Amino acid sequence: MSPQSDPETSAAAAEQERAATVLVVDDAADIRSALELMLQYEGFEVWTAKDGREALARLEQAREAGREPAVVLSDVKMPHVDGLELLERLQDRPASPPVIMVSGHADVAMAVDAVRGGAVDFIEKPLDQNRVLISIKNAIESRRLAQENSGLRRQLAEQHPLIGDSPALARLRDQIERVAQSDASVLIRGENGTGKEVVARQIHLRGPRAGGDFVAVNCAAIPAELIESELFGHERGSFTGAHERRIGHFEAADDGTLFLDEIGDMPMAAQAKVLRALENHQITRVGGTKSLSVDIRVVAATNADLEQAVEDKRFRLDLLYRLNVVPLLVPPLRERREDVEPLARHFLLEIAHRSGATPLELSAGALERLRAHDYPGNVRELRNLLEGATVFAAGPRIEAADLEPLLQGRAGRGATFPDGTDPFEARTFEEFKNLSEALFFRRKLDGNNGNVKRTAEQLGMQRSHLYKKLDRYELRS
Repeated sequence: MSPQSDPETSAAAAEQERAATVLVVDDAADIRSALELMLQYEGFEVWTAKDGREALARLEQAREAGREPAVVLSDVKMPHVDGLELLERLQDRPASPPVIMVSGHADVAMAVDAVRGGAVDFIEKPLDQNRVLISIKNAIESRRLAQENSGLRRQLAEQHPLIGDSPALARLRDQIERVAQSDASVLIRGENGTGKEVVARQIHLRGPRAGGDFVAVNCAAIPAELIESELFGHERGSFTGAHERRIGHFEAADDGTLFLDEIGDMPMAAQAKVLRALENHQITRVGGTKSLSVDIRVVAATNADLEQAVEDKRFRLDLLYRLNVVPLLVPPLRERREDVEPLARHFLLEIAHRSGATPLELSAGALERLRAHDYPGNVRELRNLLEGATVFAAGPRIEAADLEPLLQGRAGRGATFPDGTDPFEARTFEEFKNLSEALFFRRKLDGNNGNVKRTAEQLGMQRSHLYKKLDRYELRS
């Protein structure tokens, strides 16, 4: 049985309509009276006001009492504050009720102005009873669905939380809430491991595109010769190895959010094509001739100095301007040490949940040691530290002594992994080679504070090759 025909669903919807309050705003007493009688007969509670000024006062009183109308039904032509001004004033208030405009002097221009101003419907006088009732019921249902979707977005956002109570994180959360409601491009800056992708997901999940896909692309991990195909897709036979049509990341993110991580590592040739796609909202697959429209929001992230990259001719200034419409900065963990404890407890719960074990506690000494560390690898480093500490812990608590081997290893001493694995204890030469290589790459990466680009340059190897090694040994997080 469909939800529309489900008796319980229908009964609940009918009950919601009967309990709803409608604020009728009209300077004509006879129209107010007629609407009041009609709506009361249909089970609505009705408030009335003779103009926009009186309606605003009534709404303010209702808000203070914690009880607002479900719908406002307002005339356009009124003294003092007319319907269009009332509508404009209501749009400036958060979570205001939907407004249906009514006019005996209706014309196309007035209807367009009302809808552009945020009205959910426009009805001409003389009023038709069925038309009024349908419009009110539709407005109530639309608001219910919007509130339901907002609740679902909040639930999804909680799956990728920003953990911490520091003032710096509180400011960032406030910025995310405001940024999420717009469609402007966002450039997130911050050191490696600070949680830039978490911020990007929060922007997506708290905004109107939450119902669409969140597509994350690591620009540094894609070889230069493949990045155009990865981003825009390709047609079959467009190049050697293109055995079938492939949808690119731009198409995959249609109606959603495209997250371009490590944007500073994108090759210059690809930057020009990305800029055109962002400006025209159109792409062309490699080997294709047809332009495809895409409706996406772009959030980019970097730990690089893009202004210096522009001076060095490694990054386009026009693309920087296009991406940096709304700049956000994710502070490093050493600047918000009060967040170490809630983050640590969150990670310990997460680690225990994955293994089906009881979460470990932190001793006062261990917590003090964690707070004192500078975290060049930021939040990612803290999580990895705790993952290793769960291996060393002998009881239900992590002690300060359990952290020392891990912290020493991060300072470059010893020849073991944080979990104590020693390559020289390998049973075969092949196992020794793999353990040694993994340890080598881990130390080099830690020595560069998790910066893959710098590590690859230091080792004289391509970033894409290094990423494959990191994936092979599960050194990326």
